[in-house]
Amino acid sequence: MDLIYGIKDKPSFGKTVLFAIQQLLAIMAATIAVPAIVGNGLSASAALFGAGVGTFVYLLFTKSASPVFLGSSFAFIGSMFSAFGGAASLAVGYWGLIIGALMAGLVYVIIAVIVKFCGVKWIDKLMPPVIIGPTVSIIGLSLSGNAIGDLMKTSVEGGSVYVALICGLVTLAVTMLCSTYSKKIGRLIPFIIGIAAGYALASIFALIGTLADKPALIVINYGALKALDFSSVSGYLSLPKFTFMLGGVEGLKGITGSYLLTVFAAYVPVAFVVFAEHLADHKNLSAIIGTNLLEEPGLTKTLLGDGVGTMVSTVFGGCPNTTYGESIGCVAITRNASTITIWFCACLCIIFSLISPLVALLETIPSCVMGGVCIALYGFIAVSGFKMFQQVDLNKNRNLFVASVIFITGVGGMVISFGKVEIRTVACALILGILTNIMLSKETE
Repeated sequence: MDLIYGIKDKPSFGKTVLFAIQQLLAIMAATIAVPAIVGNGLSASAALFGAGVGTFVYLLFTKSASPVFLGSSFAFIGSMFSAFGGAASLAVGYWGLIIGALMAGLVYVIIAVIVKFCGVKWIDKLMPPVIIGPTVSIIGLSLSGNAIGDLMKTSVEGGSVYVALICGLVTLAVTMLCSTYSKKIGRLIPFIIGIAAGYALASIFALIGTLADKPALIVINYGALKALDFSSVSGYLSLPKFTFMLGGVEGLKGITGSYLLTVFAAYVPVAFVVFAEHLADHKNLSAIIGTNLLEEPGLTKTLLGDGVGTMVSTVFGGCPNTTYGESIGCVAITRNASTITIWFCACLCIIFSLISPLVALLETIPSCVMGGVCIALYGFIAVSGFKMFQQVDLNKNRNLFVASVIFITGVGGMVISFGKVEIRTVACALILGILTNIMLSKETE
């Protein structure tokens, strides 16, 4: 892909800020969704702060050579529930989140050390293009249900699904038109323009619904931007509820040996699964930007950045981090790989997390509008995976079966649980693909 801005390029300050806002809009919904799902006092603002700091750590370890944002990982949701479920109190659970993330981060560090001394050829042999390509595609395809679900959903109970669909499809159409036909800045910020168009249309529908006294037409609460509840906010600046502040000394006193084993069993297996996703994401990003990130900056540095970033992020926001497909999709569509954009996005995450009204404003973006954007983002991830194995000979039974197993288990949404440990769709597809490849490795030419 011909990039407009390469990794080391530095767009003007104004453009960089716009690109950073676009990245923020792409990753925001998923980043704040994890603490919302887990609950137990975890806050969206702390998750944003943690994601920003975690991305800083990643960029430092990779020496600004990998343009991807780290946000809250959905893979660890089950682990986070386990940390609270096995805890004697919420205070203990908060420390469980931190301890679990430290354990998961240590897995990354150990793998990074192995890669440092043994290289990455064993990984290429274990996971060739016929495995990585379909797996990357599954990352996008497995999220397709989320995109369509959001596309058909309003942000107010009783809203019309048809109005939601119109707003979402307009968002998608404007995004595609800007990315394809715009000659200047519009081609670099299609998501901002698309989201703005969808938001404006949703507001018009909401206003019509309000004036006509027909709640079924309301897509968002039109008065939300004026009537947000700031009663719990001290002024406009508010320190997020950081995880390490929630646990306190009493929480540390309640940790037992059996609880540590519960946390270990919940986090460590998932860390190995997320490592596979880390590898697939970086191979995908490498194909998009034309630079092999496993060699430069190197898998050792990306793993250390991801692992240590996860540790630091959890201390603040409670959520382990992972490289975001939405961020990679944003790079692919805009053809902007400048890591300065990621630095600014991380800064914006931290700044926004401290200004409660801004977090509340971002949360008013209708689900249907984000669904329209995500159709493009997740679709690009899937197509990138297809490109990665287009040279693979599918006339060979071995390759055909490997790809088939990955696609069907991935699209079928296979999930396996062992007690409180859950192996999610992408990991199941990858593991079965690897086992199939090994089993059929002696196929004759």
